[in-house]
Amino acid sequence: MIKLEKIVSHFNTKIFIYFLVVATMVYTLAFTFLHNIRSDGYILGDWLVNYQDGGFKRRGLSGSFFFLLQDITGLKLNVLVYSFQVVIISLFFYYYFKLIQYKETTLLYLSLLLSSVGFVGLFNCVDYVGKKEFIIFLLFTVFIYLIDHERLTRKREWIFCIALFVATLFHEVTLFFIPYFLIALYLKTKKIEPVRYLKYILAVFVPAVLLMLFGGEINEGQSLSILKDRGVIFTKGIFFWHINERQYISAHFNEYKWYFLSLGISIFHLVFYLKYLKQRKILSILLTGAFLFTLPLFYLAIDWGRWMYIHMIFVIILFTLFLKKTDSAYASETIVINKKFYITLLIIVFSLIYRVEMSGRGFTFEGFLYRTCIAPLELLNKML
Repeated sequence: MIKLEKIVSHFNTKIFIYFLVVATMVYTLAFTFLHNIRSDGYILGDWLVNYQDGGFKRRGLSGSFFFLLQDITGLKLNVLVYSFQVVIISLFFYYYFKLIQYKETTLLYLSLLLSSVGFVGLFNCVDYVGKKEFIIFLLFTVFIYLIDHERLTRKREWIFCIALFVATLFHEVTLFFIPYFLIALYLKTKKIEPVRYLKYILAVFVPAVLLMLFGGEINEGQSLSILKDRGVIFTKGIFFWHINERQYISAHFNEYKWYFLSLGISIFHLVFYLKYLKQRKILSILLTGAFLFTLPLFYLAIDWGRWMYIHMIFVIILFTLFLKKTDSAYASETIVINKKFYITLLIIVFSLIYRVEMSGRGFTFEGFLYRTCIAPLELLNKML
């Protein structure tokens, strides 16, 4: 016991989180580069959905934006998309660093980042990288930063509403996670402001309704030829996607049912975390509402692990509001050996053991520890 106390007394969660932030950013940028250089039809392809093929459609603004940049600069689409991704992803991690820099972090908060659907989720599934949700991650992180530092002026609030409108045209998933912005406002002001909330709601609902009423298909028949003329050739990916996703989930339910186990583990994790927050009752209700608001995503699309991952990232960012402010960039709560410590440690270890796939298998014992300690040895054994 004395040795354990001595070890944990020297453990600084803030330094570990800094390391994890840098490692996750480098990993994300590296694998995003590999997906783009190989012209991945799901990662790169999603950014190149465009209005040139059939007009207005969901996600199409990004492709038309990059087409315009290519016409102006003459650069390859892969380069333009990756450059944009680098900026978005780097800014997200930068502002997250700024969020926690002068906060006292805890082992329990670190456990959220190490959740299988937290930052570690990126290491467990390379298909998470380079997705458009990094746009809303960035928006929410900057939003929380401004709120936390009392800098969300009326002008900046309108700018955010415009940014959310545009983000919805980049990817309609923005609509389903708008409750987190409203939750953040409520937690900061401690009062309900319907008129203020309406701005944010309309910012995502108006483009979503327009897309639903007037939007065309992702591929109206000419996308592949248009992209080929612009130097990108896809052989698989979003432009070839013609699967009935509800039927797919039903046909593969033996794999999908394991998502309920992963979801249960994540719920237990958050309930345990909320136990140590003063506003746990109201926050429990608000977070439950935010999750229920995204249920249509689980019904309409197969990426169940992805939706869980996005939820956890939003929670990780939101919960920085509850960390104690400090003058030190290395402030870390002193770890005490008690029941809370052992349960938190158990959660961390188990989180590193299991894996949640973006779509498909909802729970496997092929988590971070397997991928870093066992898989390389198995590969080496096959090579010898």
